[in-house]
Amino acid sequence: MANHRFQNLKWWRKLTRREWTIAAASLSILFFILSFITHSNRYSNNSMTTPNDLIPFTPLSNAQQKSAFCLDGSLPGYHLQKGFGSGSDKWVLHIEGGGWCNSIETCSFRQTTKLGSSRFMEHEVQFFGILSSDPSQNPDFFDWNKVKIRYCDGGSFSGHPDSEFKNGTEFFFRGQVIWEAVMDELLSIGLSNAKKALLSGCSAGGLATLIHCDDFGEILPKDANVKCLVDAGFFLNEKDVAGSPTIERFYQDVVNLQGVAKSLKKDCMSRLEPYKCFFPQEFISNIKTPVFLVQPGYDFWQIQNILVPRSSDPHRSWFRCKLNINNCNSKQLEVLQDFRNSLLKTLDGFHKNPEGGMFINSCFIHCQTWVTETWHSPRSPKINNKTIAEAVGDWYFNRKEAKHIDCPFPCNPTCYHMNFTQG
Repeated sequence: MANHRFQNLKWWRKLTRREWTIAAASLSILFFILSFITHSNRYSNNSMTTPNDLIPFTPLSNAQQKSAFCLDGSLPGYHLQKGFGSGSDKWVLHIEGGGWCNSIETCSFRQTTKLGSSRFMEHEVQFFGILSSDPSQNPDFFDWNKVKIRYCDGGSFSGHPDSEFKNGTEFFFRGQVIWEAVMDELLSIGLSNAKKALLSGCSAGGLATLIHCDDFGEILPKDANVKCLVDAGFFLNEKDVAGSPTIERFYQDVVNLQGVAKSLKKDCMSRLEPYKCFFPQEFISNIKTPVFLVQPGYDFWQIQNILVPRSSDPHRSWFRCKLNINNCNSKQLEVLQDFRNSLLKTLDGFHKNPEGGMFINSCFIHCQTWVTETWHSPRSPKINNKTIAEAVGDWYFNRKEAKHIDCPFPCNPTCYHMNFTQG
């Protein structure tokens, strides 16, 4: 098997300089994603939390029948904690994040990690943030059925098998199939009787939430209260500081490689090229199900990979700034303020949506809903004296309008800013 796979990778020698650059950039993104997940896991485990139960990994029982496989052919799955009391007929689902793979080399590397193979996933996990069972940490959803959907397809649960290579390489682009198989299984064990349901996701899982939000609403009872929560999943189509469309090219590669177009909004693709419809700004206005956006104004992942990717900063003048926003000089901060302004301008139409909610804080962070410290704790980021959990609860239960936009950095002293200069 090892020799077979090695022979399949001889094409590496034929890559052009541009292809090598893209490959190196893509791999650096993947390495960064893995390091961020590790950093975030340490952050979660060190949060002010009471010990939670360990929730076992459940492989999809219908995976073989549905041909639903991770990138490497292993079985996808989820972690489920049953609801109790008044939450027994209510469900919150959280789709794990972890970027994308846009090439044979990045998908091949991903197969050797938990982002492409269940063989490398934790057998048990703790639930924090929006999945916590502690009412002091998760006041509105603590007693609901809670599901963490593991992410191992590299395409925001949108890839299709007819795009798989037929030349001997071993990849399974089954994101859409995994999504449908997970939903079928959850429906069979109680989701079909849900009175209330919230589909949420972080990063690439947040993008998957947007893509599948209406699909989720359609499979549930018509009288159910169904909404979607997107955490750091609104990726901007912006040029980098060198003027190159880095993220646009990257998304184009992802969509073409994994056959994602079949999962994207048809009304968007009727007016734009398919890869552009992978950007939420092009299709969010067509989503019928109510959506809440949790989005940092200074999303460090977007700053490090969209605004200032390594290729745009050959002299590494942005290096210290990208690791810690407090290291940015005045000119760099001006660029970051412009990036935040682009986000707010892009969201202007969504802001007018009466059913939509938003929490746009001025923190140098990425995902915030699955970590107790940023979701709901005494030290959580706040806007208008509301934590993210409180704002989401107000919106979901229609207690009051929940559109919170922070003032620019560094005005909010409650922000938690990631610092990658620390070990």
